[in-house]
Amino acid sequence: MPHTAIYNIELRHLQAVIEGCQMDLNQTRYLDYPGLQRYCHLVAGVVGEVAAHIFGQTQEQTTAYAHKLGQALQLTNIIRDVGEDALRGRIYLPVSELQQFDVKAHEILKRTYSERFTDLMQFQAQRAHQLYDEALALLPDADRHAQKPGLMMASIYRALLGEIERDNFQVLHQRISLTPLRKLWLAWKVQALGRL
Repeated sequence: MPHTAIYNIELRHLQAVIEGCQMDLNQTRYLDYPGLQRYCHLVAGVVGEVAAHIFGQTQEQTTAYAHKLGQALQLTNIIRDVGEDALRGRIYLPVSELQQFDVKAHEILKRTYSERFTDLMQFQAQRAHQLYDEALALLPDADRHAQKPGLMMASIYRALLGEIERDNFQVLHQRISLTPLRKLWLAWKVQALGRL
């Protein structure tokens, strides 16, 4: 708590994260994308905002960047963890979108692949890419240097999303990840070259 004032962390930030974690105790499905967005806002968007302050945010617009980046990172996590979540009886993909692509919940819970599942996951990946693009477009140049830790995360997670896409969304039976060396390389590129 002594650090909250220094980094402009407010009670509402901490309460939001707790509320998001509490959702995991009570909810295993999300009816639509706005419902999932709310969850991502609480467990990742707000965390992004807090992190941006800790990293040294000076521009107001950086809050919008950090929030959107947090949501992109969380959606990437959801895509990566569909199989692991299914083992726990959880499906974070919105029910309305399962219906849109004619993917049944029992298929995911039984970890059954189909072309419909791949199409659903491609739709989710495109949404995540759009969030990354929107987030990066919002970052003011004045805060770009201070926000390098977040940009490193963006680079690593976006590369992970690319790996998942190249592996044709084979996420139901395995957890796709990047090697530590590749993560280090991606982080170094952002640090040394300023490139994602």
